[in-house]
Amino acid sequence: MKFSDFGFVNTNNMLKNALVGGYAVPAFNFYNMETLTAIVSAARKTHSPVILAASESAIQYMGDDMLLGLMTGICASPSEQIALHLDHGHTLDACIHAIDLGFSSVMIDASNKSFEENIKLSHEVAKYAHRHNVSVEAELGILNGIEDKNTKSTKSSYTDPDAAAEFVKRTGIDSLAIAIGTSHGPYKCKTTDDKLRFDILKQIEKKIPDVPLVLHGASNVHQKFLDIINTYGGKLKDACGIDQAQLRRVAKTNICKINVDSDLRLAFTAAVRKTLKTDAGVFNPRDYLVPAIKYMTETCVYEITHKMYSKDKI
Repeated sequence: MKFSDFGFVNTNNMLKNALVGGYAVPAFNFYNMETLTAIVSAARKTHSPVILAASESAIQYMGDDMLLGLMTGICASPSEQIALHLDHGHTLDACIHAIDLGFSSVMIDASNKSFEENIKLSHEVAKYAHRHNVSVEAELGILNGIEDKNTKSTKSSYTDPDAAAEFVKRTGIDSLAIAIGTSHGPYKCKTTDDKLRFDILKQIEKKIPDVPLVLHGASNVHQKFLDIINTYGGKLKDACGIDQAQLRRVAKTNICKINVDSDLRLAFTAAVRKTLKTDAGVFNPRDYLVPAIKYMTETCVYEITHKMYSKDKI
């Protein structure tokens, strides 16, 4: 399949437009019909470009056929600027598989390898992807925390600005994910400093001013959803996210793509826990999945409007 068959676009133009326009494009992770419905609905309501991000484990969970069915059901048009993106692909084979499925953008994450190994693998992915007009993101620097079983680290390292310039030049990638103090998962206060390293970001911008940058691990971890989860039987009392004021500042820089995953997981979980706890007679999954879609849609609209500034950018 080609991504154009689904009406998707690659991320090259949307990220370049964000670079010039001073906003960020949201990349929301999805793993089922409900998350996908919420993301696409929010993007259409706000007239925002959007990146649908699926990790290797999410693709395995859904299965290729189900994923393709969901993509067909979106009925996107190029004017909507919707991209389908592989999040944290760890091998060349994983990226090739995604491209052949119809993904319009892939991320090769070899950040845990040596600098030279990272360059070699990222370059190989870029060569294959560009033959299919697919955008390529790579990562330099390591984020702490756990996203899923395939993406986790107990250590972190900031991106070196000089290395970033060399990396981009030698790989031919289209965008670069950097590490400036965020982390994966809902316990960001335990794995990051209080402030993002804007000094490092500025140095990277000077070295590669025309390259769209990407920020992973950037969920706010909204308190209202934590309160609901903890009130109705959950145990996430120590969870906390990245300061919203800093993320708003980030969106005005050369960071043109901001990833959000934990916030949607929390919204989903909050709705399900509240519904099941307040109505013990509920047994129809739609009775708690519909509220989950509502919470996630509201979250996406909020992120687009108040954090990314990508509303009405198409």
